[in-house]
Amino acid sequence: MTDEAPAHEAPAIFNSKTRPQSADDEISNFGKVNYLEVTRHQHDQRLDNFLLNRLKGLPKSHIYKMIRSDEVRVNNKRCKAHDRVQREDVVRIAPVELATRDKPIISTEFANSLLARVVYEDEGMMVLNKPSGIAVHGGSGLDFGVIEAMREVTGKKYLELVHRIDKDTSGLLMISKKRSALKTLQQHLVDKTIQKHYLCLAKGQPVLNEQRIDAPLLRYTLASGERRVKIDAQDPQAKESQTDIIVHHRFMLADQPVSLIEAKPLTGRTHQIRVHLAHIGHAILGDDKYNVHDKSGVHRLCLHAWRLDIPGYETITAPLPDDMADWLPEQTKLPE
Repeated sequence: MTDEAPAHEAPAIFNSKTRPQSADDEISNFGKVNYLEVTRHQHDQRLDNFLLNRLKGLPKSHIYKMIRSDEVRVNNKRCKAHDRVQREDVVRIAPVELATRDKPIISTEFANSLLARVVYEDEGMMVLNKPSGIAVHGGSGLDFGVIEAMREVTGKKYLELVHRIDKDTSGLLMISKKRSALKTLQQHLVDKTIQKHYLCLAKGQPVLNEQRIDAPLLRYTLASGERRVKIDAQDPQAKESQTDIIVHHRFMLADQPVSLIEAKPLTGRTHQIRVHLAHIGHAILGDDKYNVHDKSGVHRLCLHAWRLDIPGYETITAPLPDDMADWLPEQTKLPE
């Protein structure tokens, strides 16, 4: 597989004064109509993701509103957020007032601290041990996230997230350096041939050492606009979801029984591990969404993306961070 994507013919809708700019280049003036030509680096991206990467700092809700309001067109045609752009497509973006903002200031110290957390890198991919509390990308009120900082510190025009993990989850995050690597890795995710392993601290002590949680998940929105997920076996919109768990250690914390659990999601739903563990009565410590009555005293979501098994790669791991490991009893043997 190469980085090249098949070109196809786009309609001739421009004159010499309105030639599109390459989508690889940053937009310099958001206050005018912009025409962006899709390159091999964006080929087959969803339109919403394409726009998020080009309209940095603009909330997702505003981008979706632009698409619905016909302020974005692809090859002069109406489009939807889930449509995929193709190489040589021309995307028309109406003037965007909210995006006329200064480029976010990313400190060199912060960017370099992330670079130092790269635990694996080759010509097509890097894997970062993301700290808890940092979003993987900007938007929703955040000026920038991990991916913007990594682009800044590496100077690379093409760096894309292969997947996402929650802001408050720490651990392994795959970032592609080439379009071909992105497509290969995302196909592995679709085919479920990448196995992710998480470690978490959860309330209570499950009776079984190993079990599978099989419960469909439904995304919904609170009155505040915040997105949540719940178990719902009746709603046809709920998605099949399975998580395997292994209990590695049972102990007491703040006079409460807790467990060190390895979770292996077999599907990749939003908040899947958090909701599944809460569903069986063993919510994750520090989870302010699904464990609101937590009395453990921990100050972070105790969920860590610990290990990746990727076809063709050696196993990639990130050790349990100190702010989770410090809650474990001395001499606790961690899984290898």
